[in-house]
Amino acid sequence: MPAANKPLPNQPIRLHTTLLSGHGHRVKLFLTLLDLPFTTIELDMKAGDNRKPAHLALNPFGEVPVIEDGDIVLTDSNAILVYLARKYGDASWLPEDPVNAAAVQRWLSLAAGKIAYGPCAARLVTVFGAPRDHAGAIRIAEDLFAIIDTEFRDKPFAAGHAPTIADIAAYSYIAHAPEGGISLDPYPNLRAWLKRVEALPRFLPMPVTKAGLLAESA
Repeated sequence: MPAANKPLPNQPIRLHTTLLSGHGHRVKLFLTLLDLPFTTIELDMKAGDNRKPAHLALNPFGEVPVIEDGDIVLTDSNAILVYLARKYGDASWLPEDPVNAAAVQRWLSLAAGKIAYGPCAARLVTVFGAPRDHAGAIRIAEDLFAIIDTEFRDKPFAAGHAPTIADIAAYSYIAHAPEGGISLDPYPNLRAWLKRVEALPRFLPMPVTKAGLLAESA
């Protein structure tokens, strides 16, 4: 939830991203859940907008998302989630006690590791034609999903009994795994978790791409 005792931005936060970026969706989703004012600057990656001087001045790696919060410029979606949670969010989004803080960090690491190399990479192949090992990405995703599906038998959210930025970091690419050719049908607990995230107030879905399994069923 938004934090009642924390100030709102002096001006709308500027979010630089692309419409189909799962990393960008993490940030857009969290901004919306926190009910923060923001404007979106959509980049055309095919046209090379991310390699133009204006964007490279914000992120020399040429990646999205980037946010500008006044004079603060931040890159890396997970780092942005941490910043927004600490500055504008209710304390529950990023717990301070050691056990729950570590649980959140574990999922942020999964988001940057097995989720990135699994469902994210598989979707990069089918949606964007990226030269990745599609079969290998599917194997990573299926192994990951089998493990975390068992975890969700005993807890409603990634880090415990309340939503945190762990759920926001994990959601987008897992929810859109079928676009990368990965079925979610074998994982009922994982699908139930996705529904719980989608039931959060002000939830904002990511646009669907008819690719992978969705292309086959279209």
